[in-house]
Amino acid sequence: MGELKMKTIPSFGYEIIRDHLLHSILGKHEEDVLYWAGKELARKFPLFSSEELPSFFTEAGWGVITLEKESKDEAHYVLTTTEEHSLNIEQRCFRLEAGFLAEQIQKQLGCLTECYEEKIEKKNYVRFTLKWDLKELV
Repeated sequence: MGELKMKTIPSFGYEIIRDHLLHSILGKHEEDVLYWAGKELARKFPLFSSEELPSFFTEAGWGVITLEKESKDEAHYVLTTTEEHSLNIEQRCFRLEAGFLAEQIQKQLGCLTECYEEKIEKKNYVRFTLKWDLKELV
């Protein structure tokens, strides 16, 4: 059958939908809806381990994600831009990525996990903090 060829869309088309259309449609509910949508995407595209996160983020056009540090009950990831796609930090809501991360880690660990994002605009990156409760099994 040959190689699976990835389709690409122009970054402008992605940015129109992500930064303008979704914001207009969702309004004040944007953060909550995108977090839920990220969790739903994680259920539809389950990853076997957190080591798969960087390739998924790159393929989805979400940016480059790297693990910054991890402890027994939390992890910190940093999202940076790629040449193809700008993070558009000033305008974009990153709750979609936060929900996706929370659900992936929750499925992998089997315990309640939440994710919070912090925009570091001056340095053009987003930090995600995942926290889980090993006593709260799901």
